[in-house]
Amino acid sequence: MTPVPDLPPPLPDLQVPMLDAAVPRRGRALMLQGTASDVGKSLLVAGLCRAYARRGLAVRPFKAQNMSNNAAVSADSDLPPNADGSLPRGEIGRAQALQARACGVPPSIHHNPVLLKPQFGVGSQVVLRGRALGNWPARHYHKLKPLLMPAVMDSYRRVAAEADLVIVEGAGAGTEVYLRHCDITNMRLAEDADLPVVLVTDNDRGGAIAAVVGTHVLHTPEERARIVGYVVNKFRGHFSLYEPACRVMSEHTGWPLLGVVEWFDAATRLPAEDALALERALPGGSAGVKIVVPQLGRTANFDDLDPLAAEPGVALHWLLPGEALPADTDLVLLPGSKTTRADLETLHREGWATDILAHVRRGGRVVGLCAGFQMLGRVVRDPEGLEGAPGETPGLGLLDVETVITHDKRLVEIDRQDLASGCRVRGYEMHMGRTAGHGLARPWLRLDDGAGGATAEGAVSADGRVMGSYVHGLFAADGFRRHFLERIGAQRSALDYEAQVEATLDALADHVERALDLDALLALAR
Repeated sequence: MTPVPDLPPPLPDLQVPMLDAAVPRRGRALMLQGTASDVGKSLLVAGLCRAYARRGLAVRPFKAQNMSNNAAVSADSDLPPNADGSLPRGEIGRAQALQARACGVPPSIHHNPVLLKPQFGVGSQVVLRGRALGNWPARHYHKLKPLLMPAVMDSYRRVAAEADLVIVEGAGAGTEVYLRHCDITNMRLAEDADLPVVLVTDNDRGGAIAAVVGTHVLHTPEERARIVGYVVNKFRGHFSLYEPACRVMSEHTGWPLLGVVEWFDAATRLPAEDALALERALPGGSAGVKIVVPQLGRTANFDDLDPLAAEPGVALHWLLPGEALPADTDLVLLPGSKTTRADLETLHREGWATDILAHVRRGGRVVGLCAGFQMLGRVVRDPEGLEGAPGETPGLGLLDVETVITHDKRLVEIDRQDLASGCRVRGYEMHMGRTAGHGLARPWLRLDDGAGGATAEGAVSADGRVMGSYVHGLFAADGFRRHFLERIGAQRSALDYEAQVEATLDALADHVERALDLDALLALAR
């Protein structure tokens, strides 16, 4: 795909509804910043949210800016009502949606006011409080960020006005000093909101001493004074052997050690935060129905895979670049993508398109979700260059449909009875493309519209072995997942996926409570 010129987009309308500045903050707040990306901040915040919520506090998460293609539909939006009178939805990072769930509240655009969704060749789509502001190359986005700060602070005030405790998560490393002038999510936010900061470092990757001491060196005296202590996360081994390292960190920084959190093995049972999860093996087993997922460059909403990976009768595997599709594959699953055409081109370039067509000829099955559904059609067109250079890319031709990428983004929640399977379906749509063609006359889902009729959704091939849908979250519905897996030969399972997520959040809260003094942390909040 031809790269798009690195040009600054036109400045969008940044006006958002603002809360009355006189509304007071209800409770206290505490911020977690990391010494690097993927030190486990998001998981710690989720555990703390559940732990404090179990104590009866009204707890809320907040992350000013997140970068992830693993998004969730929020329960609210700044947008005006739709033409049919229905209320539009926004989108936030999946991690903040999980943290809101840990608090026992619906996900809100104010929990994560700025979401960056990386796209091939065009930087990232910037989403402000659920509203897409277009695609921004990184160097131009850094000029936009300071203009987003009023909306960020307004969202923080809204969250703080309804909470006894706000647990704020920074992004990446808080010591990216070359970005200090345009920071909206680490120390600049801590200063503007007057937040005490707990530093989180990662023992698993090594280098924690250098990371903590280096953080002290790079921060200004005022920033150092804002840090109230540090936590060592993802710890493995015997602390008696590691205690001297903690003494070194405390002696060089003056910051107290607030706790050591051991590795949490059950983390794979929770929805992953961002694309760093794609670098790890899927948690599926080695026996049962074999589902293979091509690892594409801009895979999005990959938590669609989690309920399948949790099934004891499913072996779920990534197909890595350079590998051929295994001959014993039962099902190929094409997940969502932030750049459909670029990932479709990857399918062709890696030879996976040829492998998938051969797999279908042998009687194999294929499922496409959202962008994966678009890839199953004859062609994907992007005449305005919304995902990259304008043009079109041939699809796999397994479904008689065509897709055009459009400006309008569809964000809707779904909770319907699927008349085709007889199962309840809960999920959401989050896409910009519009799909048409004769293949839609044979829908995969027929969703009860509540008025005696049904809404057709998706498409299925004449032989029933290729199917696609725009609905994310299909497989989180236990009845629908069991019905689907039994049709492709899996043994019947009693897995209650949502109950498993809740139990894992409780186990995470227990894990965090054993490692950290929650009373002491609460005393540090202000």
